[in-house]
Amino acid sequence: MTDELRTIDGYRAPQVCGLVGISYRQLDYWARTGLITPSVQQASGSGSQRLYSFSDVVQLKVVKRLLDAGMSLKKIRKAMDILSAELASESPLTDVTLLSDGNTIYAARSASEVVDVFKGGQGVFGIAVGPVEDELVGEIHRLYPDTDTEVGRSSAAAH
Repeated sequence: MTDELRTIDGYRAPQVCGLVGISYRQLDYWARTGLITPSVQQASGSGSQRLYSFSDVVQLKVVKRLLDAGMSLKKIRKAMDILSAELASESPLTDVTLLSDGNTIYAARSASEVVDVFKGGQGVFGIAVGPVEDELVGEIHRLYPDTDTEVGRSSAAAH
């Protein structure tokens, strides 16, 4: 990876904002309120930088897509808490395919298992995490042509 895009261990906030399509203010708020915190390095005072892993960036992109689909941040937080507990995962948004109609979130762990995270039900559209990762890899290559992103792909993409 080039130094423009990431440090040795993670992606810096300005790059994360560009890749995800959110403002720095949103990213900062989400980190401070615990929605998705940087797994590589937390901010530790004035002048320090948060560093995000590729998996963190994928989760942030999924949150942005859910917001764009009409889900409230409150419901997204609740869904993440439920999925994190059910899946025993620190990164629940990379472990399932999510479906949403703007009112509820469904989690698909396989083609035959789709569950309503909130116990409701309506017609849905899908957000598959794999294509979000592929889109981010493409965007990284477009913005930083000399970048090798295969190292940063989440373990879910390898399966």
